[in-house]
Parts: sequence; structure tokens; C-alpha cells
Amino acid sequence: MTRALPTGSVGGPIDASQGAQADVAPPPLRLGRRRLYARRFARNRPAVVGMAIFVFLGAYAVLGGLFVPWNWSDQDFLALTQPPSGSHWFGTNQGGNDTFAQSVHGLQRSLVIALSVSLMTIAISAIVGAGAAYVGGRVERWTLALIHFLLVVPSFLILALVSNRVGGDWRVLIPLLTIFGWMFTARVIWSVSTSLRERDYVLLAEFMGVPGWRIVLRHIVPHLGALLVINFTLGVVATVLSETSLSFLGFGVKTPDVSLGSLLADGSQTLTSAPWLFAFPAGLLVLLTVSVTLIGDGLRDALDPTSTAGGRG
Repeated sequence: MTRALPTGSVGGPIDASQGAQADVAPPPLRLGRRRLYARRFARNRPAVVGMAIFVFLGAYAVLGGLFVPWNWSDQDFLALTQPPSGSHWFGTNQGGNDTFAQSVHGLQRSLVIALSVSLMTIAISAIVGAGAAYVGGRVERWTLALIHFLLVVPSFLILALVSNRVGGDWRVLIPLLTIFGWMFTARVIWSVSTSLRERDYVLLAEFMGVPGWRIVLRHIVPHLGALLVINFTLGVVATVLSETSLSFLGFGVKTPDVSLGSLLADGSQTLTSAPWLFAFPAGLLVLLTVSVTLIGDGLRDALDPTSTAGGRG
């Protein structure tokens, strides 16, 4: 007695290859590197909250002045040191300036300084650190000696003296903060680049006669992308705190211009009689530093393949 063969959906016998294909799982979806980093970053809730806060602060700095009829330099002599009201949402200071408008301008000025300094600092650190590691020899030793010397120089004192001499111009403050802010990051990049210079693609480029500067820019610096992005975000926080400290002590941005540091310095003098002059700039500074710190932590976890904070790709 013969047994009937199993039939497929159309009544015919099942092919063995069809059964084997049915047991094989579909191939996993391959994600690009950018999409993978974005997905890992999006799974980090504190980082997403930090990004939302930073976007809000950026929109506040760019568009906040459109919601009030006052310019940051306008004076309302009929409302001197007035608390928050319908006509002045954040109140006014001793000169009748609208605190909301001044907070918008101060945040805008602090963001411009922080982003500019952090960007130039990362560029200098990458070129100097990676270049010294690739060239090696006497150039490497002299570069490290210069970095170590600048690290022990009292940079804050020099910044205060020079900034005070030029009248607290924010356009002078940017190169000053850049000059004394690239050394530590360059030291870190140098230590990482010493292992990259022995990679096969670097040796192959040398064998093909590629110029040294091109090897540094095309084959070493791009492989430091994760480190550069993280240091850029953390550099924004460091620059904001440096600028705020200088302005708070009277050595940074000065009147008639304003920044978060100068607003905090003015508000600290009337902390008991007019607390709103200190509270609103301080709140913006806290939100800015916390948001950028959360973004930096999220980027570090997203770009680090050994981190489990962003989940699996």
C-alpha cells in the first residue's frame, strides 16, 4: 500500500527546496552607518530630550525677538526695574531695557561664540594632533612640547587681561578662546592617531606616493569622526561656561553688548530686589548646558559600538 505524497497549495507535491527555503529566515535589513547612528541616538531618551531643548533654545535665540515690540537696546523710561508684566514678559532692568529681548540677544551672542570657538578648536586640534602623529620624529616632539607648555599657561588670566584691554569685544573673544582651547583635544587626537598611522590604508597611500597632507586629511582625520563630533558638542559647553565666567567677572562681553554672562553679572547685583534679572538668564544658561551635555552623551553612546545605551542596531 503506497502512501500519498504531501501536496502544496496547488495540490502538487512539495519540492524539497521549497521546504528548505521556508525554514531559512529572511536576511536582516542592512542599515547605513548614518541611519544606524540616528536610530541608536533616537533610542536614547535623555539625548532626544536634550536635542529638543537645544532646538527650542536655538529657535528662541533666532525668532524670539519677533514676539516683542522691544529691541534689546531700547529703553522704556516709564518702566524702570519693573517685574514681569503683559508689556514686558521678563520685566525690565535699571535702564528700562526689556529683559526678554536682552535674554534673546544674550543667548544668541553666547551661542555664536560657543559654536564658532568649538568649531575652530576642533579643526585646529584635528590638523595639529593628526599631523604630528603622522609626521613623527622631531616635529612630533616639538608639537607635544608646545601643547604641554600651553596647557600649564594660566590661560584664564591672559584671556581676562587681553579681553579687558580690547573692551570686551565678542569678535576678539572668539580667537582668544580658540587660541587657548585646542591643546587638550589635540593631545587626545594625537594619542588616537598614533595607532591610525600604522593602518594598511595609510601605508598603501604612502606606497602610492600620496602627499602627507592629503593622507592626514583624507585617511586619518575622517576616521576620527566620532571623537571629533563628541568633542565638538562638549566643547560648546566648555566655551559657554568660559565666556559666561569671563563676562560675569567683567572681563568678557561688555555693554552696550550683552551675553548670558553679562546679564547674570547685572542680575546678581539686584538679586533680592529684582530677582527676575538673574533668574531668566540663569534658567537659559542651565537649559543650554544641560541640553548640550545630554546631546554629547547621546552621541558618545550612539557612535560607540560597545555601548548598549542605544540598543541594538
